[in-house]
Amino acid sequence: MGALNSKMDAVFDEPGCAINQGKSGKARKKGCSKPLAPGAAAGGCAFDGAKIALQPVTDVVHLVHGPIACEGNSWDNRHAASSGPTLYRTGFTTDIGELDVVYGGEKRLFKAIREVIEKYDPPAVFVYQTCVTALIGDDVEAVCQAASARFGKPVIPVNAPGFAGSKNLGNKLAGEALLDYVIGSEEPEVTTPCDINIYGEYNLAGELWQVKPLFDRLGIRLLANISGDARYRDIACSHRARAAMMVCSKALINLARKM
Repeated sequence: MGALNSKMDAVFDEPGCAINQGKSGKARKKGCSKPLAPGAAAGGCAFDGAKIALQPVTDVVHLVHGPIACEGNSWDNRHAASSGPTLYRTGFTTDIGELDVVYGGEKRLFKAIREVIEKYDPPAVFVYQTCVTALIGDDVEAVCQAASARFGKPVIPVNAPGFAGSKNLGNKLAGEALLDYVIGSEEPEVTTPCDINIYGEYNLAGELWQVKPLFDRLGIRLLANISGDARYRDIACSHRARAAMMVCSKALINLARKM
């Protein structure tokens, strides 16, 4: 939990957030909304925020490590559209039960990662921590690291259990996961002086497809859209963009600033 606490401290006092900077000095020290008590964060929790921020990445497996209700309540609540892969439309969960709470769920998670890689062969697997697995002490980062070494695929831990805080905090923690494990891990085949990234655009009802043709006519190449209709490789190569545009600044302002 130490790594999670350090991430939370950073995003609670985001210098790029106009809302936070517009507060008085005393209020600014409080940062963003503080975590709710475990069990009181149902709906709009940090896990939900992380899931909806990353779910539109279309070609990866999104594996929820927790009870099946966590996946059921968060699946497809954004209706993000895809121009190609549909793997993101399939829900995956380790379906933690009572025995897993007693004995730990790390082995179950490792087996689930192996199963989805063998069956679907995705370019990457995103693993989401939830309240239950965080409270019983499952080390998601260690399991993901071991699975990545074993199967030769990027396995990305998204450490944003629901009790950590609000949905907006989960959005930011999702951005931190991309910075730590994805962005910069690959190089684009070609770069241009007019490569840009868009942050906080989820292609709801295909809205990205209305904007992209305008960029094409202007000679501007969209290197990565994070995260609507995105591919894993696009995000991995997005560090080579020359400029960035923000759509939802409250969600991923930390990612845009650090890029």
